[in-house]
Amino acid sequence: MDKCVFCNKEEIITGFIYEDEKVMAFMDMDPINEGHVLIVTKEHYLDIDEIPDDILAHLIIILKKIVSVLKEIYNPDGYSIMQNGGKFNDIGHFHLHIFPRYEDDGFGWTYSDNCKDVNAEIAKKIRDRIS
Repeated sequence: MDKCVFCNKEEIITGFIYEDEKVMAFMDMDPINEGHVLIVTKEHYLDIDEIPDDILAHLIIILKKIVSVLKEIYNPDGYSIMQNGGKFNDIGHFHLHIFPRYEDDGFGWTYSDNCKDVNAEIAKKIRDRIS
């Protein structure tokens, strides 16, 4: 994956905040709010279900530390953690967004007007496949 910016650390132009043998974290170049951080796996993975459990567990531990520091520095009303998978991952390399949130910061979800089913049959279908 020599074309992946996250696999080529020297192409990352923002400030690094953390790095070890499994993950690295750096400032988002187009932040939603000040303190917007990306945390990525060092090895190339597209989706979370491809990541070995030990690397994913380590990433979550570092994520927890980053959230704690962001809360200390920015005193936000809350925070968001986001990840887009598959073709919605615009980089093509697994990454999580972590950023402080404030009331009236303008960030929000959008939904279509299409009706969506929420029922026990759907829950059972998913539940039965979790191992």
